[in-house]
Amino acid sequence: MSLSKKFILIFLFVVPLLAIAQDDEVIKWSSSKRLTWKDYLAKPSTGDDIAAITSTALGMEYHVRNNNVTYRITCHFSKTKSWGRYKTDYILRHEQGHFDITEIFARKLVKAIKEYRFNPAKYQDDLSDIYKKIMEDKEDFQAEYDEETDFSRNKAKQAEWLIKIEKMLKELEEFANYS
Repeated sequence: MSLSKKFILIFLFVVPLLAIAQDDEVIKWSSSKRLTWKDYLAKPSTGDDIAAITSTALGMEYHVRNNNVTYRITCHFSKTKSWGRYKTDYILRHEQGHFDITEIFARKLVKAIKEYRFNPAKYQDDLSDIYKKIMEDKEDFQAEYDEETDFSRNKAKQAEWLIKIEKMLKELEEFANYS
């Protein structure tokens, strides 16, 4: 068999396997898919009393052609980087809140890119600055969520935050179809 045929066969078999492996590792945010404890595959850390860790990612990829920006935004939950020690429905709702917050900022990123006026002289810096600002805001918001809810221990604040998160998702719904 020639080298090029071997490459094609390897490509046809390996690339779909890599795609499946990636899908097994992450969950794309969806209003119809709520996290379950079965999604948390990592082992809990030792030496602390943290209830759970939810690892999410907000990504941006863009291309410019004929002074037109096209982009792809991703919002994922990592199964292999997330874990739960105390697996209650209540804690899971708090953790879902972290994933939902990442989705809020994915939508804010879409909104910011749509509002961006293309500048051919500095679009790379501009888009990088937009992404960095959204990421900083997301991290601050995540920290505020944990601080105000005392990592879900303040039940009244936790309930308020879940309502706030749901309201923000609805307010940004027009920016939800980004993938």
